[in-house]
Amino acid sequence: MSLFENVMSDNSCKYTSVLLIDDDIDDRMIFGEVLRELAPDIHYHEAINGEDALIKLSQDLLPDLIFVDLNMPRVDGKQFLAEIQQLDHLKDIPVIIYTTSSHEVDKKETRELGASYFLTKPNSLHELTNILTDILQQKLF
Repeated sequence: MSLFENVMSDNSCKYTSVLLIDDDIDDRMIFGEVLRELAPDIHYHEAINGEDALIKLSQDLLPDLIFVDLNMPRVDGKQFLAEIQQLDHLKDIPVIIYTTSSHEVDKKETRELGASYFLTKPNSLHELTNILTDILQQKLF
């Protein structure tokens, strides 16, 4: 039996496109693999920092859900949140902070900047699978 259950099989996921913004290649690879296993019909996009994401978002990329790391070069997660809040076509997209941080100040600041949810990166593949399943089925926010 597989660790993964296709969350799209019962049409419980409304998301068709997800963007992950993270400068860590391993985190992007693992996240992408888990997401594709859980919801193979979702269009998965990546950006290596907030600047890269803003460029892609200005070139017709319009995801239903954005995950963003906080600590990245060029434009970090908080700067990215502030930027997209200024753009009418992006400000209503749910943004989930996806970071190693668990500091209350980061949670408070990102919530004030418009983040929908704060997720500290899980330590195991199983935990990531469970969390992404809950997010895709809209059980967390």
